[in-house]
Amino acid sequence: MTITEVPHITVCICTYRRERYLGRLLERLAAIETDGLFTYSIVIVDNDRSRSAEPIVHAFRKTSPLDIDYVVEPRQNIARARNLALRNVRGEFAAFIDDDEFPTKHWLRTLFAECKGRQVDGVLGPVKPQYEVQPPKWVVTGGFYDRPSYPTGFIIDGSKGRTGNVLLRMAIIDGEPVPFRPEFRTGEDQDFFHRMIARGFVFTWCHEAVAYEWVPPFRWKRTFLLRRALLRGTSASLQSGVGAKDALRSVLAVPAYLILLPVALLLSHGIFMRYLVSLFDHLGKLMALVGINPIREQYVTE
Repeated sequence: MTITEVPHITVCICTYRRERYLGRLLERLAAIETDGLFTYSIVIVDNDRSRSAEPIVHAFRKTSPLDIDYVVEPRQNIARARNLALRNVRGEFAAFIDDDEFPTKHWLRTLFAECKGRQVDGVLGPVKPQYEVQPPKWVVTGGFYDRPSYPTGFIIDGSKGRTGNVLLRMAIIDGEPVPFRPEFRTGEDQDFFHRMIARGFVFTWCHEAVAYEWVPPFRWKRTFLLRRALLRGTSASLQSGVGAKDALRSVLAVPAYLILLPVALLLSHGIFMRYLVSLFDHLGKLMALVGINPIREQYVTE
């Protein structure tokens, strides 16, 4: 009788100066239930050259039997960090979860069952906000941290691709020396999924594989939301297939939003900020097209 080898999943975490959240995440990952369907380990890529996450990893190792690797990508760039994580994966599956998120205990098992059951190349799940304190009403009504979810089994397109909650078959990156392109400072995951889907790989959604994202008060600062929108816009201009039509759309959108903003302010501050964020998205795209980089930092953290 042939004994089938149990599949192994490497959970990949890219982190940058979020020690408190990273510690919480590791505690949750230690409680993951596998039902004997797979084994799993963790790889942490510290994107801080000062190795700020290392003490958290050492403390976790002392109390947990989980196998955990710690590596450093000193060049601040999320795509480079993700690529280093993939180079340290053991087994046929890689799962990504963000350092400021935490999963349910059934999270990885649910992703794995969906991927194996449908024989697809990867499965994504929803990320729901977990506010640390009660946010202002306009943050909730504006839906700034409400992400869409889809029915289980829904086949995603590239625009829905995210790495905050995903399980991937490692076979899909064979022949891909640089799976995530370093020229992206954000949106590198959407670019990845666009390219993988173009190669014929299939990714589905699993509504039940939930992860939660901590949302601290600084993330509802208006300056944070607008700086992040500019960064998102500049990276969106790098997407494959972006051309003259997209530039024209942004050129037309900017004056339209400027006209709508006073009306939106009368209706609701949440709607006003939603429109303002969209305006800054389009401004970021246009700035990038003419060679202006409005956000110098690799990460918008405050």
